[in-house]
Amino acid sequence: MLVKHTFDQTELDERIARSYDRLLGDYYQMPAVFQEYCADWPGDKEGRALLAFVSHYKMTGKRNPCMEALMESLPTYTNEHLYFDPKQDPVIHEQQLSGHSWYLRGLCEHYEQFGDEFSLTALKSVTEHLFLPTAGRYRTYPIHRDPKHLNEGGVSGHSATLLEGWQLSTDVGCAFMAIDGLSHVYKITKDERVKSLLDEMIEVYSAIDKVTLRAQTHCTLTAARGMLRMYSETLDESYLARAKGIYDLYTVGGGMDLTYQNLNWWGRPNTWTEPCAIVDSVMVALTLYEITGEEPYRQMAARIYHNGLATAQRPNGGAGTDSVVYLPYGDFPGVTDQYMTGYEAPFCCTMRLAEGLWFISAHTDLLWYETDEDGEGNLIPTRDGFGRYMSGDILLAEPTIDPAVEAESGWKLPEAVTEADGHKLLPLIKYYKTPDAVAVALRQKVVF
Repeated sequence: MLVKHTFDQTELDERIARSYDRLLGDYYQMPAVFQEYCADWPGDKEGRALLAFVSHYKMTGKRNPCMEALMESLPTYTNEHLYFDPKQDPVIHEQQLSGHSWYLRGLCEHYEQFGDEFSLTALKSVTEHLFLPTAGRYRTYPIHRDPKHLNEGGVSGHSATLLEGWQLSTDVGCAFMAIDGLSHVYKITKDERVKSLLDEMIEVYSAIDKVTLRAQTHCTLTAARGMLRMYSETLDESYLARAKGIYDLYTVGGGMDLTYQNLNWWGRPNTWTEPCAIVDSVMVALTLYEITGEEPYRQMAARIYHNGLATAQRPNGGAGTDSVVYLPYGDFPGVTDQYMTGYEAPFCCTMRLAEGLWFISAHTDLLWYETDEDGEGNLIPTRDGFGRYMSGDILLAEPTIDPAVEAESGWKLPEAVTEADGHKLLPLIKYYKTPDAVAVALRQKVVF
């Protein structure tokens, strides 16, 4: 029988506390919170940090010491228009637009929380001088690329080729990340020029074949969140329809792996997952449920939280990348083991996690889950359409660890909660609850 489980608030409180403590580290304090001049991702770290600080303030009322120091220092680190160089020129720098989307989000959230004139002035100036001059240019975004360039890029992404007036990124499509930041600006200002620019960007990105172009899932889901914000502001069904299209492509079109995490890019399962996108996916799914009332969206959000985010947060409170678990795909043989591929992505995912935790904290009543149990409370494993073992909403895996690591750490592998076909199974072990050495060494086999 299916048994409903309410949300574990104690677990969330611990996740939030660890995240807050991690953001007190030197990397997120003055002056290190600011990147070097003309950084590869201008405005990205600064914007994500500000958004993370405000998110924690919204959750707990705690102020990160860097929040106001960052705000006060912005005129020192930005140009006369309060954005991060390079100056806008005939070449559009895709990563600059992407990074400044997070900068806009941070400014918008700060303004909504504190009503300060500086945040409002800055978000308007950045929009006026960096983004509005790009109007009319998005239809020239290069969609025909040299295939060899579509297999490039690391966890942080980097600036790639110059093509047709665009300085492109290995995070393909990240210029359209700005749909998120600009939609927040529109929410505050109701500037019709911003809406016109958004309509252009949304029309263009919706028409792009993201699978063929191997677009980044994070930027695509972030764009979908912006579309949903525009729907909420205008009730224009076209925004909702396009966001639904992205959600469908992500969940059934090769964007999501078999642990409810993501592929960093469509068509590249041999890479890694990214907590930034996992956060986006739970936000998109649950926002669609709130708009439509359709249960599959809520259920997907719950499955992403309880499975996909299970391993994403690390013992130090930050967030990092894991292996992509998938069935054989084209020339790729498939991967069954879920394991850590990078301990932490401090430059993006650790900060992005904070807004995800805020969103989850605001929707705990919707994130209940079910397990299939016998009369004695034991989980009943059932193979789903992919061949993996599930118990209701919970993915079951078979964990292993080097006995030497187990002995040295003093941590013990939990007892299996159920067995199937000789496999000892339990829900995915959450990395943040384990010692560092265990988190690094643990392997969790998804049995197909």
